[in-house]
Amino acid sequence: MPIYEYRCPNGHLFELFQRMGDPPPDACEVCGEGPVERVLYPVAVHFKGSGFYSTDYGRGSGKREESKDGSEPAKKDKPEKKEKAAEA
Repeated sequence: MPIYEYRCPNGHLFELFQRMGDPPPDACEVCGEGPVERVLYPVAVHFKGSGFYSTDYGRGSGKREESKDGSEPAKKDKPEKKEKAAEA
């Protein structure tokens, strides 16, 4: 069973050990005011590992040139392979 934290209208914080489906308490345990609201905290997220950003979107085939006008950078074209002409 998890521990939930509640806040009353006067700003008191108190914890309550209860099941997930149980209703919130009617009044504050400190001053008796109500209604109380459940306090939610953000979850800490840690991105670990090598290359978090470099592996998310695949590997790029080449470097991009920076444009001077602020538009999207253009990809450098790979030099085309010259086919050997059949000597006749």
